[in-house]
Amino acid sequence: MMRLESKDEMVTIFVMGKKHSVPGSLTIMKAMEYTGHQFRRGAGCRGGFCGACATLYRKKGGYKLEGALACQKIVEDGMYIAQIPFSPTDKKTYKLEGLKPDAPTIMEYYPEISRCLACNTCTKACPQDIAVMDYVQASLRGDIEQAAKLSFDCLSCGLCAVRCPAEIVPYNVGMLARRLYSKYMVGPTQHVLNRVKEIEEGKYDSEVKELMTMPLDKLKVKYNTRDKVAE
Repeated sequence: MMRLESKDEMVTIFVMGKKHSVPGSLTIMKAMEYTGHQFRRGAGCRGGFCGACATLYRKKGGYKLEGALACQKIVEDGMYIAQIPFSPTDKKTYKLEGLKPDAPTIMEYYPEISRCLACNTCTKACPQDIAVMDYVQASLRGDIEQAAKLSFDCLSCGLCAVRCPAEIVPYNVGMLARRLYSKYMVGPTQHVLNRVKEIEEGKYDSEVKELMTMPLDKLKVKYNTRDKVAE
């Protein structure tokens, strides 16, 4: 069990309807682990980058259903919590070759964006503070560059789709816009092409083989002592 610091004030939360007392300084994810919950799914990077820990909750005395990432949101007294680590959506299958970066392409695969009510509920639901409605509208009018740039930080956590009254799946739309923008409007960068060439020529084969055959304890040491790029 997680160690409790004396300065922490205990609060009451409900996880899937079950009552628990947890330190009030913890995130939802850490609070759930404090109660003994083991994450077998719905937990990834733990740093707000992967979107795997999408969570719905209601505050004490509140009627509003809210969403957040469990690794970011701090618990509140009386909070009712339910995790939704997977949001079922209809993701279209397509090949980028032959497509055009325009509105008809977006509409062909995701025609439901024409139902957008411009209510901004999707934006309000986004834990990354992304202007979701704006990139949906940009996609609708064929501004692929704007749609790609506005949706760049999307984690595909699914919270926008859960809240959308028009039943749009914005993050799938944003993903298509980014792919079209990257392939047809920006193109591959030279350093990426150079790295692909190096890989194909076998430059890293020996290093990969060494890692694959390295004992787990040594692999952990190598990982923990690796050179880290400054943020």
